[in-house]
Amino acid sequence: MPEPKTTPQVIQTRVVLTTSDFERAVAFYRDGLGLEQLADFSNEHGHGLVLDAGHATVEILDAGHAGWVDTIEVGRHVGLPVRIAFQVPEPEAVATAIGEEQTTSVFAPAMTPWNSLNVRIEAPDGMQLTLFTELD
Repeated sequence: MPEPKTTPQVIQTRVVLTTSDFERAVAFYRDGLGLEQLADFSNEHGHGLVLDAGHATVEILDAGHAGWVDTIEVGRHVGLPVRIAFQVPEPEAVATAIGEEQTTSVFAPAMTPWNSLNVRIEAPDGMQLTLFTELD
């Protein structure tokens, strides 16, 4: 199937996470993963930060392909509708630096058929993240 030719209309992709433990989420994403804080929208209604996660893409998978990726990274089909992936220079080092106190689960590093090293971790809020580096 050929790629459709379109004029890009999206200026920024922002993943918005709502959490019941704001401080722990900030410690994980900003302090642990090292995402740079761009803005603080905290006010009398609550807390809100915008963190720079680098270049964003949207990856669309059908259930079969998502299950295959889960099996590679986790060893079983997880079936979550959303997972965030961050390309980092050394996925294992980043997962270790974040530490077990910030993650619920850390799965074994996996070499993928598309030649990347992936480490799946689970954030304190239950969001699953793939830390990866392309080996080509």
